[in-house]
Amino acid sequence: MSYTKSSISTASVITDFKEITKMGLSLSVVFSSIAGYFLGAETISFTTIALLAFGGYFMVGASNAYNQIIERDLDALMDRTKNRPIPAGRMSVNTAFIIATTFTILGLITLYIINPKTAMYGAISIFLYTSVYTPLKTKTSLAVFVGALPGAIPFMLGWVAARNAFGIEAGTLFAIQFFWQFPHFWSIGWFLHEDYKKGGFHMLPTGSPDKGTAVQIIMYSVWTVIVSIIPVLGFTGDLKLSIVGAILVFILGLVMLVYAIRLFKERSIKAAKQLMLSSVFYITLLQIIYVADKFLR
Repeated sequence: MSYTKSSISTASVITDFKEITKMGLSLSVVFSSIAGYFLGAETISFTTIALLAFGGYFMVGASNAYNQIIERDLDALMDRTKNRPIPAGRMSVNTAFIIATTFTILGLITLYIINPKTAMYGAISIFLYTSVYTPLKTKTSLAVFVGALPGAIPFMLGWVAARNAFGIEAGTLFAIQFFWQFPHFWSIGWFLHEDYKKGGFHMLPTGSPDKGTAVQIIMYSVWTVIVSIIPVLGFTGDLKLSIVGAILVFILGLVMLVYAIRLFKERSIKAAKQLMLSSVFYITLLQIIYVADKFLR
C-alpha cells in the first residue's frame, strides 16, 4: 500500500514540475532555438545543441514558474488554470520560487558557456516576460505586443548561439516569430475570452472577440507571411531561402490566412481554435522548411 502511495506521490510531483515549467511550451521553444542554430551554424556542434536545449528549457521554465507565482490568485479564478500546482495547493510559493531561481541561474550559466550574447538575450527574455508582460496582462491589451518580444527571441537565439552575433539574419528570424505571435495568441485569447475575463486579463486588441480583432488577426497573418518569405529576395545576409522553400512557406501562410479569414466571417470559438492549430503548424513547418532548405539546396 505504501508503495502505491509513494508511486502516486512521485507521479504527482513529476506532473506538477511539468506544469510549473510548462514543459510542452518549453520544448517548443527549444525546438525553435535549435532550428535557429542549424540555420546559423557553419559547422554543427552537438555540445552547443545540448547546451542550447538545456539552457533554453531552463530559461523558459523559469519564466513560466515566475509567471505562475505572480498570477497565482488570478489563476485560481479561471477554469483553464485553477488546477495549476500553486492555486490548487499542491505546491507552495516557496517551492516554485526555488525552482524558478534555480532554473534562472542554471539557464544563464548554460547559455553563457555557449557565448555571452546568448546568455544576455536569454536574460532579457526572462526579464521582459516576468517583469513587464505578466503585470501588463491585467492592465492593457498592449501586453500582447510586449509579450511578443520575449516570445520572438528563441528562433533568433539559436542563430546568436551559432554566430555569436546579432545581424540582419537573427533580426529576420526574430521578426518572423514576432509577427506570428499575434494571430497565434489572439486566436487563443478569442476562444478563451470568457475565462480570461474571470482573471481580469486583457488579451484581445479591441477588448472583445469582434470584427475589429478579426481584422487585426488577418493583418498580422499577412505580415507574418511577407516577413517569412523575405529571405528569398537575397538581402538577408547568410540567411537564405530558395524559390522552392519560399513557395512552400507561402502556401503554408495561405492556409493560415484562410483560417484567419474564416474567423472574420464566422467569429466563432471553433474557427478561433482552427486558426490557433494552423498557426502552430505554420511556425513548426516553417522552421523545418528553412532548415531543410539550407541543407538540401
